Amino acid sequence: MKIVHTIADLRRELAFFRDARESIGFVCTMGALHQGHQSLIKTARMNAKRVVASIFVNPLQFSDKKDFEKYTNVLGRDAALLESVGTALLFAPSSVTEMYGDGFQSAVEVGDLSKPFEGVDRPGHFRGVSTVVAMLLNLVQPEFAVFGEKDFQQLRVVEQVVADLKIPVRIMRGPTIREEGGLAMSSRNSRLSAQGLERARAISRGLFIARDAFAGGNREGSFLRSLVIEALRLEPGIEISYVALVDERTLKELDVAAAPCRMLAAATIEGVRLIDNIALI
Repeated sequence: MKIVHTIADLRRELAFFRDARESIGFVCTMGALHQGHQSLIKTARMNAKRVVASIFVNPLQFSDKKDFEKYTNVLGRDAALLESVGTALLFAPSSVTEMYGDGFQSAVEVGDLSKPFEGVDRPGHFRGVSTVVAMLLNLVQPEFAVFGEKDFQQLRVVEQVVADLKIPVRIMRGPTIREEGGLAMSSRNSRLSAQGLERARAISRGLFIARDAFAGGNREGSFLRSLVIEALRLEPGIEISYVALVDERTLKELDVAAAPCRMLAAATIEGVRLIDNIALI
């Protein structure tokens, strides 16, 4: 695997792939990688000759500067993980300036999909995500890019950006990868104590209960939501941000479950914000 740190070097390496008529799949990340990211790379590797990954902690998507400053940076470990699953090229920008330069003024912003849920609690987050993803897709120009379903609202925002801006890239969905006990894998999990991790499993436990209730014939949104909320309230020290049954396409909340829909949940444990979701249909 080759590692490049400048846009010029990235473009030069990509030109070699294109000259050889090799298909390119892309996975963009912020580092602190885990098995969930490995799964995305493996999906890309199954569908393309060459897989390109990026690691860039994007300051535009952090509403809290302290959260940005304490984000884990373990490039050596991350690079080894990427290489182990067949990544051909890693783009790890040397600095924020390398990506944005001086006097950067542009932004990509999605409307209704970015407003609820994470958009309420993290103002400006999705504008930062949309802007950097559009930039990276423009730089790499892959045949497809793989994004995980764990960050489902982000996935839908990215899909909307690609559709609206007519970016010639296919977005592939990667399933949520879970730890033993059901907790969705996230770089944030490492910031929890052993007790915090145990409490955090209540999020997936509640989602699974709602999914099972739906499979048993329950369709009332308020009832399905209450099952998740009850599971979270059984654990002390969990601050619930939201639990919502939504239309998967629009992210609008539903009174009655109808295809295709998802249950979304977000909660804070030991000061760490965790999100998860599960498809009901």
